[in-house]
Amino acid sequence: MCPVLPTPAQQRWSDCEVGVLIHYDIPVFEPTYSFRDQWGYVPDAGIFRPAQLDTDQWLQTAVAAGAKYAVLVAKHCSGFCLWPTQAHEYSVANTPWRDGQGDIVGDFFASCQKYGLLPGLYYSSSCNAFCNVDNPGLVRDGNPVAQQRYNDIVMRQLTELWTNYGPLFEIWFDGGALPPEQGGPDVASLLQRLQPEAVVFQGPEQLPSLLRWVGNERGLAPYPCWGTTQTLTREGGEKERRDLAGSPAGDRYAPAETDMPNRDQRRAYAGGWFWREGEDDTLYPLEHLQDCYLTSVGRNSNLLFGMVIDDRGLVPAADQQQFAEFGKWVEEFQARALAETAGEGDRLVLNLHQAATVDHLILMEDTALGERVRAYRVEAKQRGSWQEIATGSCIGHKHIQPVDPICCDALRWTCLESAESPQIRRFAALGQ
Repeated sequence: MCPVLPTPAQQRWSDCEVGVLIHYDIPVFEPTYSFRDQWGYVPDAGIFRPAQLDTDQWLQTAVAAGAKYAVLVAKHCSGFCLWPTQAHEYSVANTPWRDGQGDIVGDFFASCQKYGLLPGLYYSSSCNAFCNVDNPGLVRDGNPVAQQRYNDIVMRQLTELWTNYGPLFEIWFDGGALPPEQGGPDVASLLQRLQPEAVVFQGPEQLPSLLRWVGNERGLAPYPCWGTTQTLTREGGEKERRDLAGSPAGDRYAPAETDMPNRDQRRAYAGGWFWREGEDDTLYPLEHLQDCYLTSVGRNSNLLFGMVIDDRGLVPAADQQQFAEFGKWVEEFQARALAETAGEGDRLVLNLHQAATVDHLILMEDTALGERVRAYRVEAKQRGSWQEIATGSCIGHKHIQPVDPICCDALRWTCLESAESPQIRRFAALGQ
């Protein structure tokens, strides 16, 4: 059976490998606010006063981390909007910030263009405390008139976001999008009309370029983690799932995105997604981020880091340093490639320029032709004889495989099972 193929948008997304997810909302200015515990109340928009807000600084930090795309949370669960929406009054237009004339979404797009990052937007249609809506996107009292009014607000705001700023690389639906047959707005038709080239995280199932949730917010993709799947998601991330590893027999290509905060989700405010004063000590150490890179990008997924913005409107200095250290480590890790090759067929031999110690392997398939490899082994040539050092199953876009350090002068990759003839985009050895 021929493998299921990704769309060009999904291929482009996979090649990006690392992105950032930027959270900024009214609770940053009222950290005691908990929308579900205080239902019916939202903080006054007048408390939103980020005196030094600078989206250039945000995106410079993302570039330093090695990110190729950035997703801005334009509206989170409070309902407060980071752009001057015409749908209701709860937005930056009714704040002291820039005398109500500012537009963070517009600034974000300009900064993305300036620093060469692909822009994405997160809009929660499933939860909005200002509009009395909670997961999965239904008005709490079940009033059909109020529900229709909310659906109209969603469609108007998404139209604003998807027409006023330019093409989007990624659209994020945390908690999915309630379909019309269950009482929700017709988001799918609007998206297909206004942003058909975007990849869509947890979006309506009929869309072609879907991404699925990996099942946790710990930077941990399972292995194997297939790009094809039979299980799509509409989750909010509150509870982990272990059934989202995909399947080589999957009938949809919807690769997993591995999202995680850059702060300890067990100790930091709001699971580490939002800033609160005095929590710099909750930043994950560099070693933890390194491990997460290997268990996300290294397992056929993309790594999407949460990035907090403080009450000044800036990425805190400690976070800037953490992201810069991570980006430097990724560059140094990739620079440790000793040799690489590519090719078609069941066997590839990688000759090193001279005997060297290998400790990681990188394998990539040409996923434009589908995920073809189902099982393989890798052998190292040491003193004229071959010995097995690794086995695996899923490769997909990229598999980074640690191995026990071994001094050798050649490596041999052999496909043991495949759907069609393997197309290996890259077979590399890393070491010293």
